[in-house]
Amino acid sequence: MVGDPLEGHKYAVGCIDWSPNGLEIASGSEDGTVTRWNPDTGRQIGPTIETSHDWVNAIKYSPQSDKIASGGDDRIIRVWSKDGKLLIEIKGHDYSVNSLCWSKDGAHIFSGSSDRTIRKWQLIDGKEVFVLRGHTNTVKSICVSLDERHLLSASLDYSVRIWDLKTNQQVGDPLLHDDQLFAVVLSSDRRYIASAGLDKSIYMWSLEAALKHGDQVRAHIVISLAHSLIGFVLWQCTARRDAQGKSS
Repeated sequence: MVGDPLEGHKYAVGCIDWSPNGLEIASGSEDGTVTRWNPDTGRQIGPTIETSHDWVNAIKYSPQSDKIASGGDDRIIRVWSKDGKLLIEIKGHDYSVNSLCWSKDGAHIFSGSSDRTIRKWQLIDGKEVFVLRGHTNTVKSICVSLDERHLLSASLDYSVRIWDLKTNQQVGDPLLHDDQLFAVVLSSDRRYIASAGLDKSIYMWSLEAALKHGDQVRAHIVISLAHSLIGFVLWQCTARRDAQGKSS
């Protein structure tokens, strides 16, 4: 571990984000607060933000690192200045907000919710731009590609879905796990999707193949934990590649 733990929240910390400029970290907690930290000194920056979310489920710095968006169990997205001033409240989800992303220009926010939808919002007035529907259970994680062509979503319905942000339609088939999903990310070169959840596995998918409505090349990384009789811990990692619809 580098340095001492960053301590100050009263209850569990459920989300963290590193500012794009690399100068600070923000944490969101079940105590309803967001706190900014200096990663070099370990000290809190500015006042604690009392969000009124009850539980804070998601936080995300704006691309310019000058604002923080937060979402929680109260179904509301709130955007804050770094000194803790509330800039706007965005309302429209029917259940808790679980994941947030910004557009590159900082003019829009994307959100994933327990109401099974992904939504895009205008920051200037909080108006909804569109709603993406297709998941059959809670949306736990979303991410937007750097070129903003695609949005990825991971859900408790066991699937990752790919959305075309020009047509606002799902593209390709759902990418399936064996259990509920909690996280999805896209590599910076847009070649690979990584997803993970309750099945204890991280799946890596070829985005190009997935967009071809089949032939989804998947690298499956399984991490298992085994304990020996003398108390040592052995981590085993196995990898396999398979192509769906093709014989091995």
